[in-house]
Amino acid sequence: MLDEFSLVQKIIIWAIPVLFAITVHEVAHGWVALKFGDRTAQMMGRLTLNPFKHIDPVGTILVPGVLLLLGGFIFGWAKPVPVTFQNLRKPKTDMAWVALAGPMANLIMAVLWASIAKLGLLLAQSGSGIGEPMLFMGLAGVLINGMLMMLNLLPLPPLDGGRVLVSVLPGPMSWQVSRLEPYGFIILLGLLFFGLLGLILWPLVSSLLSVLAWLFNLPPQIFLTIL
Repeated sequence: MLDEFSLVQKIIIWAIPVLFAITVHEVAHGWVALKFGDRTAQMMGRLTLNPFKHIDPVGTILVPGVLLLLGGFIFGWAKPVPVTFQNLRKPKTDMAWVALAGPMANLIMAVLWASIAKLGLLLAQSGSGIGEPMLFMGLAGVLINGMLMMLNLLPLPPLDGGRVLVSVLPGPMSWQVSRLEPYGFIILLGLLFFGLLGLILWPLVSSLLSVLAWLFNLPPQIFLTIL
């Protein structure tokens, strides 16, 4: 169980998946934007896997740290990669693909971390000392990427799902939805405060965990050991 690890060990187990999750998520946005004609992220040096280029003091350090100390689910965010909408070849359509790039990167990472968890489980069962830490890090990676993916797919601007919704809706409806963007973070905080965010996200995340557990032949309840 994760409770058997020291605080420093827990930080290490969670820190690497969190940093990769938020860094690759943001780089994916910038990389796809570049492919569609916008070089803003590239020119600002944000198309790099160096996490220090993407760290947000609150979202990358403070929030995950507080949640770890409180024993809650760990998640965070990075500084958004800048995308200049007008530079895209087909701004309205291309923005949907740019927005989807982040969650899809998290899905790919969730699969990769699930494979690491499987390897860690096999090593732990064989008596290897590195097996258990690898297992828990893999489980943490699946959870953080699953949560980030589902959170960002919510159809609320400025989340990625909201940007996709704005891109696919016809003009007047798209404009109405886009007007929510300045209030999106406040709405999220409200959902979190009233306990509604977890009710929305957890069934989606649980479904993803079940699929990955089945694909990698992991015990169905194994992800609960990291919580």
